[in-house]
Amino acid sequence: MVKTIDVVEFEIGGTRYALDILLAREIVEMIPITPVPRAPPHIAGIINLRGEITNIINLTTLLQLPDRGDVMNRKIIVLVPEVASGSNLGIIVDDVHSVMQIAEDDVETMDASLCHEAFVKGIIKIGGDDIKEKGLVIWIDMTKVLGGLATAG
Repeated sequence: MVKTIDVVEFEIGGTRYALDILLAREIVEMIPITPVPRAPPHIAGIINLRGEITNIINLTTLLQLPDRGDVMNRKIIVLVPEVASGSNLGIIVDDVHSVMQIAEDDVETMDASLCHEAFVKGIIKIGGDDIKEKGLVIWIDMTKVLGGLATAG
């Protein structure tokens, strides 16, 4: 029996990424973000999400990826509080594509040193009949990403 993993596939700068579905509480449309004075560049600001103040991180800036500027379908993936040390936290992504169930066999691991520096859990190989469906999805280790924030701050 092949073990499967559920992930949320999203896009930043034209590249496909994924994170564990268990880390995502919900996906919301982009809403106005209130900037926080003197916040680090990766902190986009805060939002009021149904009465809860939620910190918003610009994942593009945090992961040092190229910013494509004005993107029409930007979304906020709100993470479960447990992954953010109990805080309400959301990440801005260019678009959310789907929830995927992937076979463990379709995940390539990376060299340990590169994995740590790049916050990558693995590379998901996507197969399909259509050439546009084939490709690679970078599986982000959000726990490491957010852990790095805690130690950097």
